[in-house]
Amino acid sequence: MSRILASAAKGYSCLASWSDLIDTINVFPVADGDTGANLRISLAPLQKKNLSHAELPELLGRAAVGNSGNIAVAFFRKFLRASNPRHLAAMTREGLASARQSVLAPRSGTMLDVFESLSALLPDDLQPVTQVEFLPLCGQLQNAVLGTCDLLPELREAGVVDAGALAMFVFFEGFFKALTNFPGPTSSLSRLFGEKLAPNAGWQPEAVTGHCIDVVFKPGNQEGPGQKELVSLGDSIVVSRQEQGLKIHLHSNQPEQVREKLQAMGVVLSWKEENMAGQALQSCDPAGPVHILTDAAGSLDRKTAQALGITLLDSYIVAEDGSWPESLCPPEKIYRRQRAGQRVTTAQASNYERHQQYATALQQYERVLYICTGSVYTGNYAAAAAWQAKHDGEGRFTIIDSGAASGRLALIGLTTAGFAREARGYRDVERFARKQCTVCREYVFIDSLSYLAAGGRISRTKSFLGDLLHMKPVISPMAEGVVKKGVVRNRDEQLAFARRRLASETEHNILILLQYSDNRKWLEQIAAPTLQHEKPRAEIIICPLSLTSGVHMGPGTWAMAFVPREEK
Repeated sequence: MSRILASAAKGYSCLASWSDLIDTINVFPVADGDTGANLRISLAPLQKKNLSHAELPELLGRAAVGNSGNIAVAFFRKFLRASNPRHLAAMTREGLASARQSVLAPRSGTMLDVFESLSALLPDDLQPVTQVEFLPLCGQLQNAVLGTCDLLPELREAGVVDAGALAMFVFFEGFFKALTNFPGPTSSLSRLFGEKLAPNAGWQPEAVTGHCIDVVFKPGNQEGPGQKELVSLGDSIVVSRQEQGLKIHLHSNQPEQVREKLQAMGVVLSWKEENMAGQALQSCDPAGPVHILTDAAGSLDRKTAQALGITLLDSYIVAEDGSWPESLCPPEKIYRRQRAGQRVTTAQASNYERHQQYATALQQYERVLYICTGSVYTGNYAAAAAWQAKHDGEGRFTIIDSGAASGRLALIGLTTAGFAREARGYRDVERFARKQCTVCREYVFIDSLSYLAAGGRISRTKSFLGDLLHMKPVISPMAEGVVKKGVVRNRDEQLAFARRRLASETEHNILILLQYSDNRKWLEQIAAPTLQHEKPRAEIIICPLSLTSGVHMGPGTWAMAFVPREEK
């Protein structure tokens, strides 16, 4: 991988570590709280190992989602064509032109201002790269971001900088720090941008309505639709030319009319639509003595984690045509691919990205408790411990090896976050979390052994014999590894096994987490009522199975985790 692409991967890691905060100041063009998430999805190809400049434009074009993601991709498809630092200034100008052309109605006060500032700052024929004066460059980009607050009335009213502009500052600081080998950590955004990182007290966003649409469209004629036709489709329109046609992002209250208009002008090749109703900015962290990090390998979705003030650390879901942060990847898409025989696997975030996440958390919170996946399953505990030894001289970062994954890890994090809201001190929260690691239990019901075999978890011979005999193992992920708890032959026997385990529980007031892969309807309509009848006082939560687990164990898998509730 070239030095420029390696630096871009580090810039992406920096962006990923601040994405939750970036979401909370997403005011323009609508306050839907997804700028950081969309940029993580759109720029995820930068994390690909052995990435080449030639393949990058297509990968980025395919990954782009949302307003911010499509504009950023229009820039980076040009900017990252530079295989030598001396070409960066020219590619920046091309990227700026491409990004501006992609926005039907470009506005000052957005990420375009950061691209424009960078274009003015980089010298032509940059050789050697040490000609980049890192601190002055970052200072000018910082000024460009701060200036956005006064350029858009929506930002001025909320009292924040533009989320997309801030995201690009974070990316370029990480990028140029790596490219120039500048020593020291990346900046604390709190120090650089202060009160502009949180909306004014009492400010309320307007209700978000309509649909966010990303469509790939092949026009019926070579020129494609003109500006008048595009304007008639909706708002926040971003258009880019790709190999297969036009990629159009827009917001509309009438998605079916948009589809009809496009079909009258050509062929709709792909269509992605999301209802934005009810979306709004949310606070990152409820009050408490400690901020909680945990891995997305636990079955805890982003919406629930955000409501509890938990930061999720992602692994990546990897397929032939792309990769996605685990907590931002639609599970239904992955399970469809697996049932069609496509290979899907997982990959850890780079050590650099993990280290950025730890550092970012300590820049935002006085104390951090990281409840990580069991060390027998990943290297997350070792990576965190090694970083802590070098960077946490004050002892503000505590790591717990949960010995858990999937539902057990989710319940440990969920119940600890609830306890932390009312806890008096940090040590009380730590003790509670360690206790939860010992009392949470989980049973995972696997439908087919073939997916474990495809991932190398068991031999293909064993998989073939198991499927041939209709054997469906029941396992428990424990601190010492996966423990086989039984074998059943069908879904009815799986449910009977779960009922027996709950019946043997002496505790009646328990919290049960039921996790689905591609069998949500069965879990909601059959399994949950059956298990509720077994434990009438239990609270049952239904959620997606962690994709880290789901990818390896495959479609048809479901799981039941449970923990006694603390009596108040």
